[in-house]
Amino acid sequence: MFTVLDDSKMKNALPCIIMFATLTLQATAADTRPNLLFVIADDCTFRDLGCYGGQASTPNIDRLATEGMRMTHCFQCAPMCSPTRHNIYTGQYPVKTGAYPNHTQTFDDVQNITHYLKPLGYRVALSGKTHVGPRNLFAFEYSNKKNNPDMDAIDRMMSECADNSTPFCIFACSNEPHSPWNKGDASQYPSADVKLPPYLADTPEVRDAFSRYLAEVTYYDDQVGQLLALLEKHNRVKDTLVVVVSEQGNSFPFAKWTCYDSGLQSAMIVRWPGHVKPASKTDAMLEYVDVTPTFVDVAGGELDNSLDGKSFVDVLTGKTNVHKEHVYGIMTTKGIINGNASYPIRSIRSRSHKLILNLQPDQLFTNACTKSKEFKSIVAAADAGDERAQWVVKNYQQRPAIEFFDVLNDPLEMHNLADHPEHQDTIRALRTKLTAWMTSQGDTGIETELKANSHKTGGKAKNNNSKKKKKR
Repeated sequence: MFTVLDDSKMKNALPCIIMFATLTLQATAADTRPNLLFVIADDCTFRDLGCYGGQASTPNIDRLATEGMRMTHCFQCAPMCSPTRHNIYTGQYPVKTGAYPNHTQTFDDVQNITHYLKPLGYRVALSGKTHVGPRNLFAFEYSNKKNNPDMDAIDRMMSECADNSTPFCIFACSNEPHSPWNKGDASQYPSADVKLPPYLADTPEVRDAFSRYLAEVTYYDDQVGQLLALLEKHNRVKDTLVVVVSEQGNSFPFAKWTCYDSGLQSAMIVRWPGHVKPASKTDAMLEYVDVTPTFVDVAGGELDNSLDGKSFVDVLTGKTNVHKEHVYGIMTTKGIINGNASYPIRSIRSRSHKLILNLQPDQLFTNACTKSKEFKSIVAAADAGDERAQWVVKNYQQRPAIEFFDVLNDPLEMHNLADHPEHQDTIRALRTKLTAWMTSQGDTGIETELKANSHKTGGKAKNNNSKKKKKR
């Protein structure tokens, strides 16, 4: 039944009518915005996923690749969990935000994706592994189930958003395949049949661990499958942009805690029905800092130029196959388990070459990996005369000041060409760009490394760079 209002009642009701019309328009606008689902692994080398040529069984991720776009040149800036996740949520590189050591936090004046999407009407949630701070600044709706995504909580949120016509942005953060590799079915990967990367030594301990690691990659794939099934359950497949990534590399040598591609390069698969061509691929160079600008872009928001990342919507929609010419890396060992007191590593990569600077190479490179029984078995094999094991131990722990690789012809970065005369011009050019990037970030190398603990969670880090800018 409709109620007709006379003029006086209409006048009194006008503010309510205007508010209703505004809310209706907002709801209509919200309906045109995609939901956002970002799924991230923990310590997973991208090459091990099935659709990237790996031996891990990943049917759900592989299927997603046939329904969307597979990125072949996606990178993060830091090969550790906490800086990586801050990169994603802030759209900025680690030193500038303060979040460059592990178990870290940003400066209090750094904004993140919750500040950008909530005003646009989104519910923004993080389910699973966090590793970001300060908590009061990262104003997600949090849920957690043993440091993994809480599927029940995500199920409820999708249902509530459907009932209220509210767009959602969900970060589903797995803890897999982070060691100790005790999930999944390792019998699916008999240790005798496992194919080890050529940069690892072949010992029984390494084979056993790699078998269990692959099983946990498959376990992560099952989590991806559960999340995709929830979208289907709530009829949100067509209006949801899905991103699945692998995070930094595993904790075997030459991956996590290093600036080699096995530590910094990531899988990224994006499905966005009606916008991303199914079974497509792009060689555009992307970074994790580009995620937040892209999400804000597709949500209808605007960002200024203060962020380091930039939207890659044009890559997703096939308008371009070019995004960035260079990507950057930073590793801070201070504060990690069994880490050096100071061993700063910085890198820059073009499509064809990688330059790595080890700023304090006059020491053995150490981390949790070098304390593991797997690495100890490699050391024992080296001591017994195994040449591959000797190569692993030497090249992993004794780094030169400069490493330079032809990543087109040497994608596993096993042949350092830093001393070759024909590459000196390229090395100088990349070093100039890397130095300029460090300067733009307020990164002074060794000095910055020594200050890392002041940025750890619970510390009282101050944004000195920000204060200097305000004084100008």
